[in-house]
Amino acid sequence: METARQLQPGTLWPALCKQTAHALRCGALQPIASDERLIEDAGVRFIVREVSSLARKDQARPAPAARSAASPPVNPFLPHDPNLFVADVSDTHFALLNKFNVIDHHLLIVTRSFIRQETPLNAADFAAWFACLAEFDGLGFYNSGSEAGASQPHKHLQIVPLPLGTSGLRLPIEPLLNTARLQGTIGTIPGLPFRHAFATLDPASVRYPDAGRIAEARYRALLDAVQRQTAPANGETPSQLPYNLLVTPSWMLLVPRSAERVESVAVNALGFAGSLFVRDAAQRQTIERLGPMNVLCRVAFAPDEDR
Repeated sequence: METARQLQPGTLWPALCKQTAHALRCGALQPIASDERLIEDAGVRFIVREVSSLARKDQARPAPAARSAASPPVNPFLPHDPNLFVADVSDTHFALLNKFNVIDHHLLIVTRSFIRQETPLNAADFAAWFACLAEFDGLGFYNSGSEAGASQPHKHLQIVPLPLGTSGLRLPIEPLLNTARLQGTIGTIPGLPFRHAFATLDPASVRYPDAGRIAEARYRALLDAVQRQTAPANGETPSQLPYNLLVTPSWMLLVPRSAERVESVAVNALGFAGSLFVRDAAQRQTIERLGPMNVLCRVAFAPDEDR
């Protein structure tokens, strides 16, 4: 009988550091260097990383034209590179290093079987996510759909360690979170001028046996709250909209997406944490010209905007 796979407390961070060193030595891990700058806007000290070598990541992806219509899409998680494997998290999920990481110790929490990235999160997803978030101070994030920044169709959750920037900022949007207006545990952040929903969590709950179920219920409440802000057209449900989700043991933030990028600048979930990535000086100047908060507004929805 196969033994249940379960992450043992106190083992993830040592395994993450050990595997990072190994993957760097053998070349499996290919970090992307960046130039980090701060841009203050709307009460947030945004981190903007210029990462011109992101082209290397694009070149590593097979060109769509190289595959026939009958060929299945390439999936880097099935099978995964054993040099990037960090730990078994549960019977349903395992942890990998992000091959092209901009932030050190960037972790992917991947489903063992193929599940589409757009599939709504469930208790097993959150149980695996929170088992990892209980191990070190980190920010969980999830890109649901290509318009939300997802680059792989196989369901994967992500974690980056905090602080998020080398300047000592733990999390750029943190000052705004203190102004949350809640009804019970669900509400909004006045300083975020786009459609979103915010929830608080009991930090101790990450270690509860039913942590996954508790978190899934809170996530569903966020989807419902977003739907109540404006009723989507064409009968779409919130889970069908592209969205980004940020998660810590203390809170969740869900932001529906209207577009993948503004002008040439792509935005993923970390943008809503206050961390943006650009490929060159021209894209950085675009953010400076528009303002980082306005960039976020333009890839999201106005609070009273119908889909």
